[in-house]
Amino acid sequence: MLKPLIIFILLHSTIFFAQNQKFTHQDTLRGSLTKERVWWNLLHYNLKVKVDDKHKFISGSNTIKYEVLENYQLMQIDLQDPMKILNITQNNKELTFTKNGNAYFIKLIEDQTIGDENKITIYFEGNPLESYNPPWSGGFTWKKDITNKSFIATSCQGIGASIWWPCKDHMYDEPDNGVSLIITPPKGLIDVSNGKLKKIIQNQDSTKTYHWEVINPISNYGININIANYTHFAEKYSGENGVLNCDYYVLPYNLEKAKYQFQQVPKMLEAFEYWFGPYPFYEDGYKLVEVPYLGMEHQSSVTYGNGYKNGYLSSDLSNTGWGLKFDFIIIHESGHEWFANSITYKDIADMWIHEGFTTYSEVLYLDYHFGSKAGNEYLIGLRNRIQNDKPIIGNYNVNSRGSGDMYPKGAAMIHTLRQLINDDEKFRSILRGLNKEFYHQTVTTQQVENYLIQQSNLDLNAFFNQYLRTIKIPVLEYKIKNSSIKYRYNNIVNDFQIPVKVYIDNKEQWVFPSKNWQDIKITTLNPSFKIDQNFYINISKIN
Repeated sequence: MLKPLIIFILLHSTIFFAQNQKFTHQDTLRGSLTKERVWWNLLHYNLKVKVDDKHKFISGSNTIKYEVLENYQLMQIDLQDPMKILNITQNNKELTFTKNGNAYFIKLIEDQTIGDENKITIYFEGNPLESYNPPWSGGFTWKKDITNKSFIATSCQGIGASIWWPCKDHMYDEPDNGVSLIITPPKGLIDVSNGKLKKIIQNQDSTKTYHWEVINPISNYGININIANYTHFAEKYSGENGVLNCDYYVLPYNLEKAKYQFQQVPKMLEAFEYWFGPYPFYEDGYKLVEVPYLGMEHQSSVTYGNGYKNGYLSSDLSNTGWGLKFDFIIIHESGHEWFANSITYKDIADMWIHEGFTTYSEVLYLDYHFGSKAGNEYLIGLRNRIQNDKPIIGNYNVNSRGSGDMYPKGAAMIHTLRQLINDDEKFRSILRGLNKEFYHQTVTTQQVENYLIQQSNLDLNAFFNQYLRTIKIPVLEYKIKNSSIKYRYNNIVNDFQIPVKVYIDNKEQWVFPSKNWQDIKITTLNPSFKIDQNFYINISKIN
């Protein structure tokens, strides 16, 4: 039996590249801003998909509306094998294209004039990659429920949405005006996707087509298909921006359990609107959708498979008891609506922005409903899971994530920043301001750093370098000699010298260490000297 720590690492770091990873031309095509991408701005996807569960086969089309930013005639679209593009048209003219691995380069016939809004339609089909460990390995999940009816879902963060449909598969550009999802599931089943259900069409072959509409920008990996024999219930939440429609889709035999467990949704919304500001997608609504895997943060269509129990698969990741006070998937994956779906990384190397802040949302949920002691203890417990195997920022322009430590270490860094700010109202205003400043935008680590530095009025450049770009954890070394305590930082980057709260004989005091020895005068012979545990800093006594 795997130890809980090992399970956590496996589940949260599926395919993280080693520091000496050799990247290929395909990695560059997937992860960089190629010339064939940057000349056009994505406006809207109109994605039509028919799903055949018997043959694990899908077919359909994607009409891409875009704005011309530069005069150029070659467009890059991504679709991964074994999926195939059948043909491509613009204004009823068939276009030619060449294929380079998973990248298709389309030669446009008509002149692309700056400022024009054009459309291109891509027809595709194939047997999409089947996920062997959803959602950490991307692809389709083809399962059966306990009544032997098909239970199907998609998940594709990291590997990319192009694993099942043709798109501009880079996070920097989201469709400004959202996406239409027109999905035809197998006969007798229901599709649930992002946004709001606009209509259901009855087809001549006894299938139904479900038309979902998202009006806000959305990341490619956040777009999903969920197909099952769903039953539905709903409620309305009165929040900061008015009435939010909350819809729940679950398997019929789990209905009563879902009605009980999903009572945590309004509590989640209350806590997160307090800390982060209004839910970012009132127009598209909020959904929890049961799926045949643990769950994921698909925008306005959050997927759930945590067994209708508190904790993370019934376990407490912090080993403090506080992790069993909430359903991890409801709280964590919904937290991503603010950090991942509204504020989205431009490059997956900066994935810590999603996972660090969202892991910290668990802390803030506990803080709001159970008090700061609960949140602090939970965070300190999570720190035991940090491995410091490599930095939590990955390699840029090659679709490379950083260490799985981005979850607990990212949260630990944010918690340490909260201690430095030392004013929870100010800290809350910064979190809310962050969500207002970067609302529905793609961002870089540097943008987030600059905002936090500006709003906190603290010199945090070395602080971020320390925690984001190295595996060094600062060590506060100290020694007691004669009538003083001498102290300094070790294991630090250049210029790291943040203040830290300590306790000398249980009396609180702030000290301002640097790499050089400093001292505090004392009156007792052998005083105790401890760091406030809320700081992610180690302490070492030197004899």
